[in-house]
Amino acid sequence: MNNTKSIAAGAVMLCGVLAAPFASAATTLESVKEKGHLQCGVTSGLPGFSQPDDKGNWTGIDVDTCRAVAAAIFGDAQAVEFTPLTAKERLTALQSGEIDVLSRNTTWTLTRDASLGLNFTGTNYYDGQGFLINKELGVDDATELNGATICIQAGTTTELNLSDYFRAKGMEYQPIVFDTSEQTVQGFAAGRCDVLTSDRSQLAALRSKLTDPSSAKILPNTISKEPLGPVVRQGDDQWFNIVKWVLFAQINAEELGITSDNVDKMLKSDNPNVQRLLGTDGDMGAKLGLPDDFGYQIVKLVGNYGEMYNRNVGPDTPLGLDRGLNALWTEGGIMYAPPLR
Repeated sequence: MNNTKSIAAGAVMLCGVLAAPFASAATTLESVKEKGHLQCGVTSGLPGFSQPDDKGNWTGIDVDTCRAVAAAIFGDAQAVEFTPLTAKERLTALQSGEIDVLSRNTTWTLTRDASLGLNFTGTNYYDGQGFLINKELGVDDATELNGATICIQAGTTTELNLSDYFRAKGMEYQPIVFDTSEQTVQGFAAGRCDVLTSDRSQLAALRSKLTDPSSAKILPNTISKEPLGPVVRQGDDQWFNIVKWVLFAQINAEELGITSDNVDKMLKSDNPNVQRLLGTDGDMGAKLGLPDDFGYQIVKLVGNYGEMYNRNVGPDTPLGLDRGLNALWTEGGIMYAPPLR
């Protein structure tokens, strides 16, 4: 009996020793605050989503998503450092702790969500895979691509979707695989392949890089669902909630008609939904470990979801993408966020 007590006591002590490092480990929010900035993983350069200019200033939807998180935490949308990552590097960089959040046109799938230790925090762009061809190829539909050579980026869901589609149609193709989207479009421009396949938004971005964008067209076929959005590591629910509700705040702000231009006037609103979002009433921020005016800071410094969309990929940009599925649910799209209450 004494031996049993000794073993039990030893087990308790061992558990305490093993648990101590984990108990004292800093949360992601604490780590970010200590660094004084958010470390955000992005593409090495994709117009409309994440791309640096010649001075190193990053722009794009995915960039703005990270700037919104920084605005919520620090009241400073510039408190972000960006880590360019290829498709093959991105998930490992997040798993290893090299970055705090991955915001890099990454598709939400069951495998990624359930077996890689990652959590998708929402969708900031609803997309689908398509095909870009040179108009001289004389093809109007993807069902005419039997035997085609196809440029594709490694480490993406695009590879699997392509295989599934061609097998289902009883067609054959020859893949030409590249590591980056830049290499992929260069291969297409050089004539190394008949077709370039990727998410339709990415095809629009890559077409804009061609010497003559009008020489290529995107076929009407959409062969997959590609919900794209930011990703965090599992095991830190507070951080998961923060990144998730930053995006939801932007979507709710658009629905409520709050913009970066009128947000100061909206501070005087008597609408309780507006008051909760902007922090003039309630403690929504405190529930997340953020200042109660985190929603105000996001909209003031970055804008609502519609502003973010329009300035980066909207009809008046080189990509020229209509809202489509990414319109609010009240406007015929599926962009929908839970309420802040």
